Amino acid sequence: MEQLSDLELVNQAQKGNREAIGALYDRHHLRIYRYVRSRIYDTQLAHDLTGEVFLRMVSHLDTYRATGAPFTAWLYQIARNHLANHVQKHSSQQMVSLTEVSKNGHTAVDPAIVVEQQLEREGLLAALQQLDESQREVLALRFLAGLSLQEVAETLDKSVAAVKSIQHRSLKTMKSLILTTEVVNS
Repeated sequence: MEQLSDLELVNQAQKGNREAIGALYDRHHLRIYRYVRSRIYDTQLAHDLTGEVFLRMVSHLDTYRATGAPFTAWLYQIARNHLANHVQKHSSQQMVSLTEVSKNGHTAVDPAIVVEQQLEREGLLAALQQLDESQREVLALRFLAGLSLQEVAETLDKSVAAVKSIQHRSLKTMKSLILTTEVVNS
């Protein structure tokens, strides 16, 4: 199954092949999770929402039609819509705590390193929150989900040039915000 394209897997999945559904999940789970996690700061909730994205994928797979855009654009659209619905229902923002960071093994044993890494994360999150929604969306899809410019453009229904422009402005703004924060904290 690994050698089949997404489209071939979708065709098989639409015919009821459960292995094809599993292969689609295996192929795209981590990237969808990274995208969801970039928007939801609670690890367990991000896992739950990612699972729900794939449940929606399975329940709507019969409606998928190849349009020339990659299957991933359709899948990320499901994720975007599901996240938008979730955020609308639960508008309070969740932040990652120090204990959660160390529980997940993302840090070193040294407490000074743990605190430094958490401060860096908080600085990045604060800078991200100052971007507009489209800028955050482009950065999440490009760098956390690992999509190409073309895939981001198709997912967001924008031109590649528009995505490049948004990405450029976003990174420039992030750099400025981070440098400003570093100067203030020095």
